[in-house]
Amino acid sequence: MSVGTLYVVATPIGNLEDFSARGARVLAQADLIAAEDTRHSAKLLQHYGIHTKVVSIHDHNERAKTPQLLEILRAGKSIALVSDAGTPLLSDPGFHLVRAARGANIAVVPIPGPCAAITALSVAGLPTDRFVFEGFPPPRATARCAAFAALRSEPRTIVFYESSHRIVDSLADMVAEFGSGRPATLARELTKRFETIRDATLAELHAYLVEHEIERLGEFVVLVHGAADSDRADVDVEGDRVLRVLLEELPLKVAVKLAARLTGTHKNALYDRALVLKAAPPKT
Repeated sequence: MSVGTLYVVATPIGNLEDFSARGARVLAQADLIAAEDTRHSAKLLQHYGIHTKVVSIHDHNERAKTPQLLEILRAGKSIALVSDAGTPLLSDPGFHLVRAARGANIAVVPIPGPCAAITALSVAGLPTDRFVFEGFPPPRATARCAAFAALRSEPRTIVFYESSHRIVDSLADMVAEFGSGRPATLARELTKRFETIRDATLAELHAYLVEHEIERLGEFVVLVHGAADSDRADVDVEGDRVLRVLLEELPLKVAVKLAARLTGTHKNALYDRALVLKAAPPKT
């Protein structure tokens, strides 16, 4: 163990046997463990016979606690950062502490291990050479649909996390924005007793959960196949059509902003395209 070091430790996402020997050693030898939920982490620590002191660090107190933890690190002590499950900072707390530690020239050492997104990708049967991680979609329907619409022409595999009480609504919104026939994989309770991995179209996955209430329980990773060339072409054609109409009546920036809201295409891409359309000679 190195003094004055922040260790970012990945922990099991379900099966406790997935914890690495290095991870267990670091938690046992650290001067302090900063955990998202001390009660949740207590199960892991008890399983491995680890008795290191634990403090809580979560979304609501991380900014306030970071200066205190930095002082502990500056004093030459080591801290192990863990989340409830998986790799810290991936849709979990820890960003402010890690950034502050690196800004203070304190060593930050990763202890790799389980990650629900990567675990799901490895078994989804979808393209994995390029993917984009989007974390949890917005909880409100309007913002969620807007987020999905902005990804409609994304060619890479898209990875989402979702909770049990929003999974049905999220899938319904994905059907509306990505299309009913878009291939997808639904991974539930990965590495746990009731692990389920189901691949189908988005519409079929939504219908399955509507019909099987018990399958809505647990933690979900939703993987959506990237847009095909034909899908992206359709979006490009629609974007051009909308831009042309708006550019006839509005300043360029206003036209781009409205076109982004109407088509779900990113503003930067529409802005570049608007410049091309503005420079093109009028059709006769």
